[in-house]
Amino acid sequence: MSLYSNRSVQRVWKFACRNKMSASIASLLVLSGTGAVVAQNPAKDPGVRAGSVDAGSELASVVGSPADEYFLDGKSRFQEVESVQGGNHNGLGPRFNSNSCSSCHAQPAIGGSSPSTTAFPFIGPNPETLVTSENATQNPFPPFITIDGPAREARFKFFLNRDGSINPNNPDGGVHDLWVISGRPDAGSCSITQPDFAHNLKIGNVIFRIPTPVFGAGLIENIPDENILANMNTNAQLKRLMGISGHPNRNGNDGSISRFGWKAQNKSLEVFSGEAYNVEMGITNELFMNERASPDEAGLPANCRLNPTPEDTTNMNAIQTTDVPSDTVGFAMFMRLLAPPTPSTTSPGGANSIADGSRLFTQIGCALCHTPTMKTGASSFTASLNNTNVNLFSDLLVHNMGSNLADGVSQGGAAGDEFRTAPLWGLGQRAFFLHDGRSNDLIDAINQHAGRGSEANGVIQMFQHRLNPQQQQDLLNFLRSL
Repeated sequence: MSLYSNRSVQRVWKFACRNKMSASIASLLVLSGTGAVVAQNPAKDPGVRAGSVDAGSELASVVGSPADEYFLDGKSRFQEVESVQGGNHNGLGPRFNSNSCSSCHAQPAIGGSSPSTTAFPFIGPNPETLVTSENATQNPFPPFITIDGPAREARFKFFLNRDGSINPNNPDGGVHDLWVISGRPDAGSCSITQPDFAHNLKIGNVIFRIPTPVFGAGLIENIPDENILANMNTNAQLKRLMGISGHPNRNGNDGSISRFGWKAQNKSLEVFSGEAYNVEMGITNELFMNERASPDEAGLPANCRLNPTPEDTTNMNAIQTTDVPSDTVGFAMFMRLLAPPTPSTTSPGGANSIADGSRLFTQIGCALCHTPTMKTGASSFTASLNNTNVNLFSDLLVHNMGSNLADGVSQGGAAGDEFRTAPLWGLGQRAFFLHDGRSNDLIDAINQHAGRGSEANGVIQMFQHRLNPQQQQDLLNFLRSL
């Protein structure tokens, strides 16, 4: 029986009354029985919010404190351009996706996501198209890397048989970096080639990921596991009726809840930093000590292992305290002390529309996964991280997002069709959406959540069929205000 049939609505309504559910949830159930919407002007995504850049600053308690030095030092490191050898910052490659953290985490400010030349604040072209100038003939652009498209990493779903066919019994899931250092003046005699993207695209063996924004990451890091679990258990029966479950992705070492990355596969900001330094730039560090070959490669040739490892280390000869930590630690500290984006109260659409959209966001069930607020625990870093409300719009759980979004890659306890609920703060100034950047339009991104087996199907039905166009517009205005 459909959730939207009259009998089912009556059953859920009785359930809500019997359990004294909140007015917002009762409103959700009323909406589910309102019938078809009246034709009006269709709702439109207002687009990236312009006017001012509302992200990228440090937490309030960091300003003017000793921690500010570490924030600024980490931000500087985040923007460093890496060389292979013989430069100021060494270790790039042998395989890599970009040569700086900030090149991909740039929209709308350092720490964000993929930049754009056509969306405010017009930062520039996809940085991945700029890093191969020293050896362009060795690195032709794959078709999924375009000047004004999102920065992407590519993963292969399965290893191949010798005849080039997919071996469905041998899952890969690893990152196959876009570029090689071969032919660069600082790469010596290293001679390796790009992965065969053309063939793997032809046989449907490639999936993509785009950078996740890291604004407010220290607040997310400091939410206790107990608060995540308590939130998971709220409105449990209604979630079941709506087809929503979700579960934590747990760290394989200590069993605590992981929370960073598209599948919540990384436990902490330092692990997140170390993995990205190694996987995205090919730089070995104290967390990921070994040079990384492609998953289908039997190691790297000796002439491509150009530096002693780890290439990023603690500076034991430093005089200034901020120079002591490795880059990996510096990146983590920058992200930890980075403030969340500041939402707008008036743009787009005006204060009344945004307020109405906020109510509808809860009423149609979006907030059942995109939890508006959770609370941090006590912090020994800085006061702004300490016992404070975090308006992240995520439950930090992984959910089955169905056949349309499934990428077939498992990471930890997250299956191939499961993803972390993406935090929505900062959405108003984000240029690309979903894990693979397939969309730059909010309505399309919402609709893409629907698919066979998706936990979002009930909510998407509410949005598509139970809101009139003005209500849909109010909801979109609210999302673009974040």
